[in-house]
This record gives sequence, structure tokens and C-alpha cells, in this order.
Amino acid sequence: MTGSPKIKDIAERLGVSPATVSRALSGSGLVAEPTLSRIREAAQAMNYRPNVSARNLRTRRSMTVLMVVRDIGNPFYLEVMKGVERTARDAGYSVLMGNSEDDAERENGYFDMLRDGHADGMILMTGQLPPRMQGHRRIPAGLPVVVALELIQGSDLPHVQIDNVAAARDAVRHLIELGHRRIAHITGPAHEAMSNLRQQGYRLAMSEAGLEVPPPYEQCGDYHVHAARSVCSALFDLAAPPTAIFCANDEMAFGAIHELRRRKLDVPNDVSVVGFDDIYLSEAFFPSLTTVSQPRAEIGRAAISVLLDIIGGGHPPADPLVLPTQLQIRGTTARCANLQ
Repeated sequence: MTGSPKIKDIAERLGVSPATVSRALSGSGLVAEPTLSRIREAAQAMNYRPNVSARNLRTRRSMTVLMVVRDIGNPFYLEVMKGVERTARDAGYSVLMGNSEDDAERENGYFDMLRDGHADGMILMTGQLPPRMQGHRRIPAGLPVVVALELIQGSDLPHVQIDNVAAARDAVRHLIELGHRRIAHITGPAHEAMSNLRQQGYRLAMSEAGLEVPPPYEQCGDYHVHAARSVCSALFDLAAPPTAIFCANDEMAFGAIHELRRRKLDVPNDVSVVGFDDIYLSEAFFPSLTTVSQPRAEIGRAAISVLLDIIGGGHPPADPLVLPTQLQIRGTTARCANLQ
């Protein structure tokens, strides 16, 4: 054989039809095991590479999907990206990551890429539709979009998410079980559904324990370190500061701990802190951060699987896919030294 191997060469080697090889390598789901594995192994052994340009012209697809996040600097998204990329690659797709930074023009631009055919689908992780589409329940022209982790309430888009209320309640219950009664919460942005659900979980745990939440104990953050430092400072200027803080994400937990240390307060002996997300720095932090762990790679795999099914003509799931979380108890929480 001379030149680059073709589909017919793989078919001849394995004694199957070229159509079967084509379906197997396109990720159509129509080729069963063990034939599917045999074809993929032979393609790899023969160093087969698809003619992407020809395939795209034939299928009228770009074979690219977009994953749009709010902040590419947040390491949480990289773990989700790994799950997306592995599954997408097996189906012959490439993945582009878009960084919105809450910029309206960027958000509109990513949807324009989708509508103009530069991508076949989108995994949206910004928690909102672009400005020109806000207030509408439907995505124009039936664009294939899956919302992952974040929530867009009132939309008919398929969602892959966690139970934010239950996860936050478990985190605050842990603090209550350690004897804490003055427990503050640093929320995410007030207008976002995910932030509101985590706040609901906090309030629910406090209510179930018969504990009041003084208004100053709920401080609004923005998921970033600097804002958490500022609102933590406000908490510890109170006459009766908290003995524990539940933060809506890990970055804000780091910011809160930084401010506590600046005030010569020990974590966890003076103040316990719980985060949310379990980014990789959480375990490397000292002391390691107690936090809610989300199945990041599985969120990515589930989201891209739903998206690829929609792109292929399938129907989105009727209900959101809800994945489990786990509270990782580490070094930033301890029994309350001053039981109220």
C-alpha cells in the first residue's frame, strides 16, 4: 500500500465493508462490539487519518464543538474540559474553549460562531444566555446547546448539573455537627441561579438546626479571591463574628482564609472554612480545604454525550441529568472551640 491509508484499505484488511468502517470511525453508534474495537485498533495501527475537509463538505458539519466558560483561569473548568475532550475525540470532534469573562460582546460572538456553522454545538457554562437572547425561552433556530453545571432557569435547554441545595446543606450540616452556631455564608453573584441554590442549602441547614441567620452573616461575593477577602473583613468587624464560614466556591474560601490569617486568626482552630468545587489546589492548600467535590470529568463526559446525541438528530433528555457530589472533609474545619 502506498500513500495514506484509506477507509477501503481498513475494510480490506478486516474483511468488512467500507460503510461499516466509515460508521465505526464517525462515532455513529451503529457498529457493535467487537467489530468497533477491531476497526479502531486497525485504524490506529495503520496510522489512518480522516480527510477532515472532505468529510465536512459531505456532512455539512465543522466537527467542532464549543465549550464556553466564564473564566478560563479557573482550574475547575480544565477538569471538565478533560471529560469533554476525551469523549469528543472518540467521536471525531475537536473542542474549542471560549472565555466569556462576563463580556456581552464575547458571549454574543460565541453564539454567532454556532449560528454561522463554525461549530456544531455548544456546552454553555456561563450561567446565562448572551444578552441578545436573554428573556427568550428558546434558542433561535434550534441551535444545539447543553448547559453544564450552571443553571439557566426558565429555559428549555438540556442541563447537566448537581443538586446544589443538597450539597450546600450537607456542607453546613458538617459545621453544625462540629458545634458551630454562628455560621456565615459568602455567596456567589446575587442574580445567578446556582448561587441562589447554594444559599438556599445554607439557609435550609441553619433552619433545620433552629439557628438564625443575622443579615450581616450573608455576604455577597463574585466567585473571586479579592471579593471574598473584602466581605470576610466585613464579617470580622462585627461585634459577634462567625466561628465558621461556608463559601460558595473554593476561590472565595482561599480569599477568606487569607483575610483570617491577616487578622492573626487560625484556621481551623479559631474559624472553620468550607468551600465548594474541590479544585485541585484545594488539597494542596495548607491546611487542605474542606469542600464539596463535584464530579468534574463526569460532568464533561455527560454534557458532550448529550450534545453529540442532539447533533446526531437525537432528542435531548426531558429532565436535567443530576450527578452526585461528595463532601471532602479536610483540614480547614474543626470542632468549635467556643461553643455558643
